[in-house]
Amino acid sequence: MLRFNDIADRVLDYSPNADLELMQRAYVFSAKVHEGQERLSGEPYLVHPLEVAGILGDLRMDDITIVSALLHDTLEDTLTTREEIERIFGDKVAFIVDGLTKIARIEFTSARERQAENFRKMLIAMSKDIRILLIKLADRLHNMRTLEHLEEEAAHRIAQETMEIYVPLAHRLGIRWMMQELEECAFRALHPQAVEEISRQLTGSRDERARYIEEMIGAISAILEEGGLKVEVKGRLKEIASIHRKMHAQDLDVDQIYDVLAFRVVIEGPPESCYAALGLIHAAWRPVPSRFKDYLGNPKQNGYKSLHTTVIGPYGERAEVQIRTSEMDRDAEYGISAHWKYKATDQDGTEEDQKRFSWLRQLLEWQRELSDPHEFLDTVKMDLFPGEIFVFTPRGEVINLPRRASPIDFAYAIHSEVGNECSGARVNGKMVPLRHVLVDGDTVEIATSDKQSPRKDWLEFVVSGKARSHIRHSIRVNERVRSIQLGREILTREFRKSGFSLSRLAESGELDGLASAQIKGANQDELFAAVSYGKIPASQLVAALKGEKAQEPEARDAGEPLQERFRSLFRKRPEPTGSDSSGILVGGVGDVMVRFGGCCDPLPGDDVLGFVTRGRGVTVHARGCARVFELDPQRRIDVQWDAEKAVPRKVSIRITSRDRTGILAKITNTISAASINISTVKVSADDKDHSIQTYELWVSNTKVLNAVMKELSRVKGVLSVDRIRG
Repeated sequence: MLRFNDIADRVLDYSPNADLELMQRAYVFSAKVHEGQERLSGEPYLVHPLEVAGILGDLRMDDITIVSALLHDTLEDTLTTREEIERIFGDKVAFIVDGLTKIARIEFTSARERQAENFRKMLIAMSKDIRILLIKLADRLHNMRTLEHLEEEAAHRIAQETMEIYVPLAHRLGIRWMMQELEECAFRALHPQAVEEISRQLTGSRDERARYIEEMIGAISAILEEGGLKVEVKGRLKEIASIHRKMHAQDLDVDQIYDVLAFRVVIEGPPESCYAALGLIHAAWRPVPSRFKDYLGNPKQNGYKSLHTTVIGPYGERAEVQIRTSEMDRDAEYGISAHWKYKATDQDGTEEDQKRFSWLRQLLEWQRELSDPHEFLDTVKMDLFPGEIFVFTPRGEVINLPRRASPIDFAYAIHSEVGNECSGARVNGKMVPLRHVLVDGDTVEIATSDKQSPRKDWLEFVVSGKARSHIRHSIRVNERVRSIQLGREILTREFRKSGFSLSRLAESGELDGLASAQIKGANQDELFAAVSYGKIPASQLVAALKGEKAQEPEARDAGEPLQERFRSLFRKRPEPTGSDSSGILVGGVGDVMVRFGGCCDPLPGDDVLGFVTRGRGVTVHARGCARVFELDPQRRIDVQWDAEKAVPRKVSIRITSRDRTGILAKITNTISAASINISTVKVSADDKDHSIQTYELWVSNTKVLNAVMKELSRVKGVLSVDRIRG
């Protein structure tokens, strides 16, 4: 167990002027308010803030950060108030601790929405002090180290969130060791079978590889020192998560992954000495073509600098070699934590610091623009992940983009207006389609036209969060304009039949009053849109103008239950029976016309929402469906699964396995043992001795589906099991 004195010694070692009395006071306060609390491991709760503070000590953070780490759970898990923290420890500590406290006392419709809003709150706070994010990462790292004490479902959920958000965040902060450990812990929780299989295959050669690593370290050191360079060489076996990622990306087995060994050369000298070391290493061992990366000439967005090469070393073994100076190595280890003072003190910093924090400014822009928490989280996850390429403008400026980016992504990276009006592109001087995949080193030139506007099919191939959010926004605006126009045309026609003139009603102000009465506080455009979507029948408005009392306009308050409205608008005909029930409730009503989005195939247990479609009832989508973010939010309506009517739905899964005799029988027996009916099966084989099987199953809910997918992943020879949507 880490002790306070260990942390204090660590901090004073790199910061002799640190406020030891303040840190000690925070330790005593934390011990007092957490007294009697235990973690699931049975340890005193105080162990957690001590470990978090210790991790931040490893990052060489200041005393304010250490104090905040010791207190980071006090507001959320004890009776301590922010005012108390501020009075005892100061406003800076109070601000950081409050920024780390999860949003409470607010009702959310889903766990995903709570996750999004907690992240949004932390993002706003960390924009003013990056130390908030560093403490959150240290907190998550210690939780991941003790994940085995949680129930399997909770552990899986936390590991998935870690892989999707915190691993990319650690990468963008440039703290490589933290990113690797978070990724490894999360991968072990999410894919225990793959970990067991890879570990088993690596075990037989572990001792041999250890000897090889020592031999290679000695050989590299000797070659570079003979060349007059002062170096330190380290070697290691790559993490299982990294090996698995390469296996999956290149469709290889473990024994086909040759560069599972990685060596780091740290040079005492100027950056130019890295190229000298590269030349000496390439002279000694043959380099592997296409496996060279120059992150000195083109640093990553997080500031990472290094030379990467893969060589065929002694005995034909491939090895990755990273070459960097001691300063670059320090930056790679501590990342943004070595530069946090710029954000903490509102200084402008250097141009390099500005680039380092550009991604944070982009996240802040999205949190202001994207009101929907699900879309915000979807965009953040997409744009945080590390894979990136370097392409050039015609003037030679470097633009960083996600892998598989298109000219559209490039155009939006230049400016949102350039993206919106992108009509064509030249790559390396040649015209290419807009869906062309860019690669490292491409020079891209964009042609624009004021007659061009974003198209829905662009969403099929763009990969950057900025491009997707701007395209979705444009599509929603255009859809809204069309809906208002259609609603206007419907009312013009219906009013004319009853002797009313829409234009005269608008001029006299009567239409404004009608809109406000029908939808509380609404304007004319909102009324037209509601008519277009079928939320309000035109006949109801005609009756209101005639003063008929059959339907009271004030009953149309947007916050009032929708039962009667949906019974009249979208009632099923004939009356539903048990056999044709959708299993969906709309505003508490079950006998409403419902369709399910073919793009996401929602299943009972999935978080869902509905969209009103004129003449077609309500279309139900999974909340995470990409299609959701393209539709007008005004059409949204809350729906939920009917717990009393468990209606099985068809779902598709894809299984990739070894092409072996009897494996199909094992898979189908596993599905049948779960009492799941198989509708159809399609089987094909590829040229890599793999069998790809697609099953259509009738499943009652996601719990049943997840359970059978887990069992299928345990079948010997099965490589992956995935749910197919759409």
